[in-house]
Amino acid sequence: MRFCSLGSGSSGNATVVEAGRSRVLIDCGFSLRELDGRLGRAGLQASQLDAVFVTHEHGDHVGCALSLARREGIPLWTSRGTWRAIGAPELPGLLQFARDGEPIGIGDLQLHPYTVPHDAGEPLQLRCSDGARHLGVLTDAGCATAHLLEQLQGCTALLLECNHDLAMLAASRYPASLKARILGRLGHLSNDTAAQILADTLHGGLRHVVAAHLSEQNNRPELARAALAAACGGAPQDIVVADPLEGFGWLSLC
Repeated sequence: MRFCSLGSGSSGNATVVEAGRSRVLIDCGFSLRELDGRLGRAGLQASQLDAVFVTHEHGDHVGCALSLARREGIPLWTSRGTWRAIGAPELPGLLQFARDGEPIGIGDLQLHPYTVPHDAGEPLQLRCSDGARHLGVLTDAGCATAHLLEQLQGCTALLLECNHDLAMLAASRYPASLKARILGRLGHLSNDTAAQILADTLHGGLRHVVAAHLSEQNNRPELARAALAAACGGAPQDIVVADPLEGFGWLSLC
């Protein structure tokens, strides 16, 4: 089992998870042309994807999901709330609805959707597994919940949103209303909150920690790395940071 990012940030998000011969794209917040190019850099073609899972309706996550599903004839999984929020489009034979706590089998992969607090219709994040190893994906959440923490226990790898540094956000030129939204319980995770989530889910079998969805204006990779490294007792260079343009290369859970 392995995973890679095609890019992560306010300009677009997409993560590929692979187990055996099965591949799922989690979010695809880019144009089709851009997505094809980014898949190519990862050594993949869109035709090799078995499904796409959209976590919520915001443009940097849903992107070209509908066009991709139609072009490749692959299932698009999302919640009913997300589907309604993007206009309840018709996808005959391709649309599949996901719900919190209901596992989804896609070949050699099993997806476990779970609810998170975020200002969207019905946002779902994922725990992905091949039966032996587990990847916890958490982006676009405003705070930690008991349910969220339960889903991330025992993971072999964690991809955690580190949207902002609190001091940088406070000093930014963002209007007060936007700052309040980001800091609210339905907003985005700070470096400090992500570090606390990591500390609360830390165990000896955790192999990879990834900082994702960094704000270009209100965070820096070195700050996210330092916060997560302190939480797990590691070195900053051991923390992978997902770049908005390049994402990160394949990480193996084996």
